[in-house]
Amino acid sequence: MASYKNRYSNDKSLDFIIPLMVLLFLGAVYIMSLRASGGYVSFILIGVTAAIMIYWVRVLKKMTKDAQPQYTTKESDTKNWVYDLIKGDQELVFVAEVPGPEDQVTVRLIDGILYIRGSSKFSKEIPIEATPDMGIHDFKYRNGVLTLRIKKLEAL
Repeated sequence: MASYKNRYSNDKSLDFIIPLMVLLFLGAVYIMSLRASGGYVSFILIGVTAAIMIYWVRVLKKMTKDAQPQYTTKESDTKNWVYDLIKGDQELVFVAEVPGPEDQVTVRLIDGILYIRGSSKFSKEIPIEATPDMGIHDFKYRNGVLTLRIKKLEAL
C-alpha cells in the first residue's frame, strides 16, 4: 500500500529563525565596527546592514506567506468531487474517483480523518466515524476508482 508523506509548514520555524539570524548578523557587524577606527564608518555600516536585513526579512516572510502547499485544489474542484461511504456493522467501505496512477495515490487514516492524495495536486481530507482502533484493511485502486475497507485492527 502506498504511504502518505507528511508536509510541514515552515511558518512557525521561520518566525523564530529569521529574527535570530538578524540579531546574530547585526551583532557580528557591531563587533566588526568596534574594531574599525572611524566613528561614522561604523554607524553607517550598521545602518546599511539593518536596512538590508529588514528588506530580506520582509521578502522571506512574503515568500512563505504566499506559498501554498502543492496538494491544494480549487474550491470548484472540491464541490464537484463525490465519494461513497458505506457503513456496516464491523467495517466501513470508502469508494471514490482519484486521479493518478496507483503509485501516486496515497491514503492515511489518522484520528478519524481520511487523507487522500493523488496526482495533479489532488488532495482531500474526509472526516469519517472511525474509532481509534480502526485502520485501513484493504486498498484497491483500479481504473481511477479507489476502494478502501476500514476495519477494526486485530490485536497482535
